[in-house]
Amino acid sequence: RGAMTNHWIDIQHADVVMIIGSNAAENHPISFKYVQKAKENGGKLISVDPRFTKTSSLSDFYAPIRPGTDIAFMGGIINYALQKDLIQKEYVVEYTNAACLINPAFKFNDGLFSGYDRGKKSYSKDSWKYQLDEKGIPKKDKSLQDPNCVYQLMKKHFTRYTPEKVSAITGCPVDSFMKVAEMYT
Repeated sequence: RGAMTNHWIDIQHADVVMIIGSNAAENHPISFKYVQKAKENGGKLISVDPRFTKTSSLSDFYAPIRPGTDIAFMGGIINYALQKDLIQKEYVVEYTNAACLINPAFKFNDGLFSGYDRGKKSYSKDSWKYQLDEKGIPKKDKSLQDPNCVYQLMKKHFTRYTPEKVSAITGCPVDSFMKVAEMYT
């Protein structure tokens, strides 16, 4: 992705590298050497792109998608990981907001989040807030089972991204999408 928060050097330690919509092998050859180092260390490279590029030719697996459909593709990967419980649970619980409890009034229906005002075409975010304890600290469910925890709300939100729906949106064959989901997770 174009907005990385890590350094390219870190990539040499990756088990899996997924490059979406980028031809890093040709456009970033100096940096791409770290992807090649990861592969030398047993890592896998996945190329997801509308075009079959040099990066695709060097990948362990190539998945074609239509231009502009990468968000739906990633939604499918997220759904796969959540449904199969293929997350790093300790990290998710301790270092993200996944365990935090959201106001029970929060909803997502027909593509809109709760609080939408059709007349103003804007949202009131009151129902999106965390549930707070008496000290003003967000309440948490570290078991991730409460239906109002961020994790469960996210899990519910991404259920719409089935392999069949991802294929219909992206044009990527279901079996290719499933191979990527399995490799990546």
